[in-house]
Amino acid sequence: MVSSRAIESKPVGSLVLPTIEPHVTYTPTLGKTFVGFKEAVGFKESRGNYFIVNSYGYLGKYQFGEGTLKLIGIYNPNEFLKNPELQEKAFIANAERNKWILRKDIKRFNGMVVNGVTVTESGILAAAHLAGPGNVKKYLRSYGSNNFADAFGTSISYYMKRFSGYDTSEIIPNKKAKVKRTI
Repeated sequence: MVSSRAIESKPVGSLVLPTIEPHVTYTPTLGKTFVGFKEAVGFKESRGNYFIVNSYGYLGKYQFGEGTLKLIGIYNPNEFLKNPELQEKAFIANAERNKWILRKDIKRFNGMVVNGVTVTESGILAAAHLAGPGNVKKYLRSYGSNNFADAFGTSISYYMKRFSGYDTSEIIPNKKAKVKRTI
């Protein structure tokens, strides 16, 4: 968006006219980048709030359950909730683990239409974040008839569609993904 603003006045004959300088306003966009993916998931889960606990006990920006945190090496939910950097690392580790578990399904279903939704890697990873990789396998292998929904009614197919087409190539499949802690 380009707007103009007066920065000084300049006399012209008997008139005093403002000097106009163009002012360019840039609105940043993350688009379909990996950072865009993380931020979109975080916004959908908690409106980007690192310090929130929902009514079911899910924690932080990405709404992790305590069981999932233990799988990726985090045993103190209170510390997790107070630490945005740890939450970002947890998102990466969980995505790496899910990508490992779902690697064959990603290869098999990527680009197919299931339940009216084009399947993409990012959609699969987002759905795994919502419902767990096992439920995503059931969904894909049933061609959408086993469509898990969480306690709020959010379904795997909704996440598949909502988070379709992001670049998640940065996520490296890792069977034993854990959060690496720095002291």
